[in-house]
Amino acid sequence: MTVPRTFHFVFGMKPQTEPFHLAYYLCLASCLEVNRPDRLILYYHFEPHGRYWELIRERIDTVQVELTPLVQDFAYRDAAIGDHYRYAHHADFVRIDQLIERGGVYADMDTLFVAPIPDSFYTPPVLMGREKDVFNERTGREEPSVCNALILAHRGAPFLVALRRRMESALDGTWSAHSCSLIRELADEMPDAIELVDPRPFYRFMWTPDDLRLLFEGRERDLGGVYSIHLWSHLWWARRRRDFTRFHAGLLTEGRIRRVDTTYNVLARPFLPPPAGRWWSFATR
Repeated sequence: MTVPRTFHFVFGMKPQTEPFHLAYYLCLASCLEVNRPDRLILYYHFEPHGRYWELIRERIDTVQVELTPLVQDFAYRDAAIGDHYRYAHHADFVRIDQLIERGGVYADMDTLFVAPIPDSFYTPPVLMGREKDVFNERTGREEPSVCNALILAHRGAPFLVALRRRMESALDGTWSAHSCSLIRELADEMPDAIELVDPRPFYRFMWTPDDLRLLFEGRERDLGGVYSIHLWSHLWWARRRRDFTRFHAGLLTEGRIRRVDTTYNVLARPFLPPPAGRWWSFATR
């Protein structure tokens, strides 16, 4: 038994007030070109819109899903945190539900695929990557963590079934207590049910200021053993946020990707749509 070559993405867990961004287009386009999946499914509650959505929607399958009632009804201690985190917590539950039902590969929408995921990664019942130690708000300590931004799983994997059951009681309103921290705890209890790989294959660039600057402002040429890059977009997307990097979503444009040789731009460049006005299709490039 192996992991199905179906790739799953979750988006639109909150109203779509802005057009589908180029970064998300590049995520899906790179997945199609690099991994050649049997099927690529995007699950949404609120459908995306805009030019980049129109360019990609015919190349993928879409499934409208309901919001997770537990998350929808959860009373966040701070309403502002609820406004900021709730969409991500919906996505945490939807990804696990879909992987249990269908099996396959889940990836966050702020992913760029750069090399095919190797066949050996499709063998374990569940495979995920470690990330840098994170601060656990419950214990007040830095602790090892497993990132849930990319998951390979067999259909009905026992690890995911156990995880989904415990996520409901672990949801406490923080960013990752019910997901990443819980995955690491469960992996200690069920070591034979999951394979954890070192950060490099999926998280060569971590969520630190140094790595984000190297990704968006610098140029890293040593990418051997790297299959995808996670962008940690919640840390820099807004123009006003400068604590991790000066980069922001407004700078992630076709023109800048074509002109400026940064790590991300060079890797993303092959997956850009043809310049506006060109008559040939992206699929025939």
